[in-house]
Amino acid sequence: MIHFKDVVKKYGKKKGEHPAALNGVSFDIKPKEFVSLVGESGAGKSTVVKLINKEIEPSSGEISVGKIDYANFPKRQIPFLRRKIGIVYQDFKLLPKKNVYENVAYALEVAGIRNKDIAGRVPKILKLVGLSDKAKCYPNEISGGEKQRVAIARALVHQPQILIADEPTGNLDPKNAWEIIDLLLKINSFGTTVLLTTHNKDIVDKIKKRVITLKRGKVESDHKVGRYIL
Repeated sequence: MIHFKDVVKKYGKKKGEHPAALNGVSFDIKPKEFVSLVGESGAGKSTVVKLINKEIEPSSGEISVGKIDYANFPKRQIPFLRRKIGIVYQDFKLLPKKNVYENVAYALEVAGIRNKDIAGRVPKILKLVGLSDKAKCYPNEISGGEKQRVAIARALVHQPQILIADEPTGNLDPKNAWEIIDLLLKINSFGTTVLLTTHNKDIVDKIKKRVITLKRGKVESDHKVGRYIL
């Protein structure tokens, strides 16, 4: 599902201006896997996410997602690619003047989906994330955990094959953090590939899923049933 081979990413145009954010990173994530990507700040986790979402290009190496070879992928097709990859961020990125329903529906509206299809799809997604009763609430009227559920709903509304959760519990208390992780595990059980980036050692250790550890831009370890070890 996600393939990295000898991927290098350097920032800055001048030789030696910055150390490589990624330096020969290789890994393969299979369909329906749940993988935690861990590492200290600056280890390269965010760079991996941006490369998968094609926000940036690698300096060298091979990247493919699904059967798509990123090296030969036309730029005009990138918006369509991103609909197959749902991304959830730490800071929610909700539209404050739209209610919960409208925040989720907006992701479909900008893609040109018909109103009839939006009306059929959004309630199902809100039910999945446990927010049917919050559809008319605005972001300032719901909790942090509920805001993250809205963000997950919005990421899922295009029915992506991959869901990337980039530090999704960073702004949440332990109770809400675990509720979000339980939701991600549920989504994974339905067949969606989930890539979780996190600093939360307790979560990584308890869910007992595969762990890829980055250190200074390289894969330090890759364990099928891993723990958070730095």
